[in-house]
Amino acid sequence: MKFKSSWKRWNPMTGLFIALVLALTVGRSAAAPARQDASASTQSLDFEFFKTRVEPIFLKNRPGHARCYACHGSGTGPQYLVPLTPGNSFWTEEQSRKIFQNVSRLVDRDDPMNSRFLIHPLSPMAGGDIVVVHAGGRQFESKNDPDWQVMAEWASGKKAASSPQP
Repeated sequence: MKFKSSWKRWNPMTGLFIALVLALTVGRSAAAPARQDASASTQSLDFEFFKTRVEPIFLKNRPGHARCYACHGSGTGPQYLVPLTPGNSFWTEEQSRKIFQNVSRLVDRDDPMNSRFLIHPLSPMAGGDIVVVHAGGRQFESKNDPDWQVMAEWASGKKAASSPQP
């Protein structure tokens, strides 16, 4: 009975807003991951650039935020990263390749700048994801952040100088 009485006090606009948000959430979540998975190509993403320039970002202490590794490598968030070997401060070659495979799945090769890998940790004010909240906070306040730019370069296909060029 209490539920019904509180339901009657809802503003009709609140219900409309909730319905709209749910419709957008369902529509976006149903389409986006399938598109990213279908178009992801780890062959066009550069492992050396990833290992030398992107991976260090996952371990970096960012003021006001947890390291990416704190959630994505420890069991509290989606596990794209792998646990560090005890006593090591960086991943082995084999671990890096596994992380590369995992994270590559988050890149939309048809539209890299709108990949979940880039928009999920980006502030909505800078074009980040507004439908799904990144539980670790918005790691990047703008696309001008040097670390975000490195991630965007990799997602867009930039190669390390030491990588074979096509």
